[in-house]
Amino acid sequence: MNRLVNTISGRLSLRPPQRQSLEILDRICEIADPTKATDLATALGIIKSEYPSVTDFERDFPSLCFALATGVGKTRLMGAFISYLYLTKRSRHFFVLAPNLTIYNKLIADFTPGTPKYVFQGISEFVTAPPVIITGDNYESGVGVREEARRQMGLFRPGGEDAVHINVFNISKFNKDTGGRKGSPRMRRLSEYIGESYFDYLAGLDDLVVLMDEAHRYRADAGMKAINELKPILGLELTATPFTESAKGPVAFGNAIYAYSLAEAIVDGFVKEPAVATRKDFDASQLDDAKLERIKLEDGVRLHEQVKADLQAYAANTGRPYVKPFMLVIARDTTHASALIDLFKSETFFEGRYADRVIEVHSALKGEEKEETVERLLAVEDPAEQTEIVIHVNMLKEGWDVTNLYTIVPLRAANARTLIEQSIGRGLRLPYGKRVRKYGLPPTHPADRLTIVAHDKFQEIVDEANRGDSIIRRIDTIYIDPEEAADAPKPVEVPPLVEQILGGADRPTVPGLGPAPAGDPAQGTAPTLPTKKTPTFLTPTAKAVAKATLTAITKKTTLPSAKTLLQPEQQKKLVEEVKAQLPDQQELPGIESEIEEVVKQATEAYVDLSIDIPEVTVVPTGEVTIVYADFDLDTSKLPALQPVERDIYIQHLASHEQQQLSSGGGGVGYERRLEDHVVRALIDFDDVDYDGNADLLYKLAGQMVAHLQGYLPDEEAVKNVLVYYQSRIGNLVHGQMLAHRHELTTGYEVKVLSGHRPLQPSVIKLKPSESPRNFRAPVDDKRRIPQMVFGGFSKCLYPLQKFHSDSERRFAVLLEMDKAVQKWVKPARANFQIVLKGGSLYEPDFVVEADDAFYIAEVKAEGMVQEADVLAKAEAAAVWCRSATQEGAGAKPWHYLLIPADKIAENASLAWLAKQYEHKASAPAEVVSEDAGAKVLPFKKLEGTEIRPFENCVPLYADLRIAAGRFGEELAVDAVPQQGEVENPEDYEWVAYRGSSRPRRGLFVAQVVGESMNKRIPNGAWCVFNLEHGADGEGEIVLARHDEIHDGDLGQFTVKFYQREVLDDDGVRITLRPSSSDPQFKKPIVLENLAEGDLRIVAEFVEVLR
Repeated sequence: MNRLVNTISGRLSLRPPQRQSLEILDRICEIADPTKATDLATALGIIKSEYPSVTDFERDFPSLCFALATGVGKTRLMGAFISYLYLTKRSRHFFVLAPNLTIYNKLIADFTPGTPKYVFQGISEFVTAPPVIITGDNYESGVGVREEARRQMGLFRPGGEDAVHINVFNISKFNKDTGGRKGSPRMRRLSEYIGESYFDYLAGLDDLVVLMDEAHRYRADAGMKAINELKPILGLELTATPFTESAKGPVAFGNAIYAYSLAEAIVDGFVKEPAVATRKDFDASQLDDAKLERIKLEDGVRLHEQVKADLQAYAANTGRPYVKPFMLVIARDTTHASALIDLFKSETFFEGRYADRVIEVHSALKGEEKEETVERLLAVEDPAEQTEIVIHVNMLKEGWDVTNLYTIVPLRAANARTLIEQSIGRGLRLPYGKRVRKYGLPPTHPADRLTIVAHDKFQEIVDEANRGDSIIRRIDTIYIDPEEAADAPKPVEVPPLVEQILGGADRPTVPGLGPAPAGDPAQGTAPTLPTKKTPTFLTPTAKAVAKATLTAITKKTTLPSAKTLLQPEQQKKLVEEVKAQLPDQQELPGIESEIEEVVKQATEAYVDLSIDIPEVTVVPTGEVTIVYADFDLDTSKLPALQPVERDIYIQHLASHEQQQLSSGGGGVGYERRLEDHVVRALIDFDDVDYDGNADLLYKLAGQMVAHLQGYLPDEEAVKNVLVYYQSRIGNLVHGQMLAHRHELTTGYEVKVLSGHRPLQPSVIKLKPSESPRNFRAPVDDKRRIPQMVFGGFSKCLYPLQKFHSDSERRFAVLLEMDKAVQKWVKPARANFQIVLKGGSLYEPDFVVEADDAFYIAEVKAEGMVQEADVLAKAEAAAVWCRSATQEGAGAKPWHYLLIPADKIAENASLAWLAKQYEHKASAPAEVVSEDAGAKVLPFKKLEGTEIRPFENCVPLYADLRIAAGRFGEELAVDAVPQQGEVENPEDYEWVAYRGSSRPRRGLFVAQVVGESMNKRIPNGAWCVFNLEHGADGEGEIVLARHDEIHDGDLGQFTVKFYQREVLDDDGVRITLRPSSSDPQFKKPIVLENLAEGDLRIVAEFVEVLR
């Protein structure tokens, strides 16, 4: 394999189908190198010998089609093709064809350096010599040609004059551009700059390569003729539909060399999962068309509102940008579309909620109405734009590549195949570039799903999807309950009590937490706040000081304990910081003593309403032991294997040994015990250790033998099957073992950054009809407990909590009744960093502070307590507790409790449960820090012979302090060269890197300062960034640079979530969004009217080092 293919694939982060396409191009260039002198017939014969699907180039030059499904990344593949052909010195002139104006503008942006989705990001050769972009709008100026005409010394010379030239043209400009006059297109007219027409200039180039986006659009006679007359050395076609329509049906391309179907993209997770929705037991034939249409629209909106709530909760829980979903309605015609608009705007449809959130898109729109609609359509991905429903009449074609379409309601008559093929293509792109299931969400989480509402076509669509020639070959089904959908849960951010008390009225409203009565336990309603005494801040000044105190406290990231805040020196610092936040208050008489008193009261409240959860990170290291939980073999899934009827010879390919199996008795290979045949097959698997699993292996082997004896006629037949099918039997049993396979870690690395982390807001989902229930009241239908919300606590540090089971609810009752328990909480995701093998985070059920100890408690059903994955979590959490105790400098110890659910009773105490069910760590742990309050560098610096650049270490830019505020200081570091061998590596700083991936070029470590990203990146954290990021940055955290912002306070660099949208005037709006608990950093940075290169994505955030 060409090393260049590996390099380009890595730098551009190509997906497997993109890489396979590049590998094919590499092979084609090897066996049929494209030149002007290429003989068409000879080249076709050579290529066809290795790629039989290529039967005809279908052009007057070698042209090959790569058929990639929508959403997989055709534009990036074009970038990879151009990079390869340029870097192999085969071409530096490229002609990219777009089928319409939308794709034309998109391609220009994607090929232009400095733009957010720049396709060559990571190709260093294009940094020193950026590509020259020639378009249908600027080619007449002679850009890229004047210099070319002066070249006298061959094709490739060093320096900027060898920059790649990329021509981007709309097919209409290329084929029909006559400037309103009859005659030849402008491209074919004489140009004063070059002494010939630009078309002839291109046709005369010795290395022109044509790339055709949406290649099925260039098969008409005029288009084919014009492309042929360019006389390129090679054509590269990309499309998701490699066929043309004819009276006899679709005609496949004869030059399709590679195909990656939508069905494959769905299985591989590159696009959303398509689904079809209907109502349970629904008979559409019993309804007239108007009633059926109304039901489909209403159910579509219900699904839309459900996915909207799920996306809001996902964004709040992960810190990622919120993706606003919208629903697409396909109307029959323009008259129908107008009637639908009237319906959506009426008070009878969802109380008129969508009156201002719906637009119609069709060719009958004119003037200002059309301009406003197009503006809203182009901005539909912006969460701040209000459109949530788009009605269209066959007007949304290729190029409208939105990522936030989640619900489609087709109302135009069509068969099932047409509904699938024409409906889902526009909505399959993933908003985050990848599926979100890796964050621990269900495999079919709504963020990964596109749903078609088709009550009347439901079964037809399901059947069509299951056909062998379907474009998707699979589809999920969703059944809608109108009553449940109308009462779908909505996400609610629940701040901890300390934020409500000190933060004042700016906190979000939480249902059940208004000025309500204490509640009636008999009715299951919850009181609004705990009954313990808390300070009240009544005057405007006191409220402002309390709020400023909370803000100042949350910025202190290295406290060994919250109680440290009460020390005189800390109080003095807090008072000064509060004064700095409230300059207008300082002139009032007596204000200083009042500020000091309120700061003290607020601090005491903070300490009282906090748990000292240390910032301890536990990461598994060392070897992994594979264990299997006990289970019984499911013989109902086993085939009825039959004895061999005649002698069979087996030749072992490695040893060349022959073995004879005979249907008669005692043949070669019989074991002493029947079970030994099965055990021997199982221990051949690399992940099966005989010594550690012998009991289970013989148990399963005995069950397999008993299964065979149950249907075979005699012992000889059983022996025959065990010998002949030994390998297959081993695979069958091992396959069932995999479902019970678990990995145990033999060691952990522990890093301690501080002894206290503030509680973070949690996000719960609450039905509009659901009121918070009193946690003490028994629940009859225990299956509904995960959907319920509970309150009424006096010791919990959040006003509302959700429980996974009734046993968790009963444990909360136990904690509230136990006098030794001071406070407890079900922690939010951000409060712990306990990493399991594979990188997922463990989220404990409960954290409890008692008089003499802290506890992490997990409540499990009795049958689950000994499961391997439960024990793996317990071991990691116990290591965390042991480390937190060791680093606690005399504070109360931490213990991990794994409690069987049936042992929880109101007469039990936490201390008794702790004695019975504490899980103590057995695995060793390497502690990085011995001082819980110290500022610890979360990495090891390497020196001298230890340094192996990008093999065991990455560069450290210690002098680069990147701002997570607005824009930080100007970047001024001596950067490590990214190409070739690093000379004198000791001249730079290097750190050992054992993060989420191996060291590689492009990675570096730098410090991020500021509070605007503190939900994801703590102030002062050392982070890993990637210069050679392949993603376009959309929806990711990036290090961005703005050339025009460089004054003393703002500088040029910032770290933020990145979003980009194209405006109706072809301009671009860039939004850099914070993710912060500090109210000062809620406002995003919005940049418009950017000149080329003003804003550049320097690197992509990888991870925080801990």
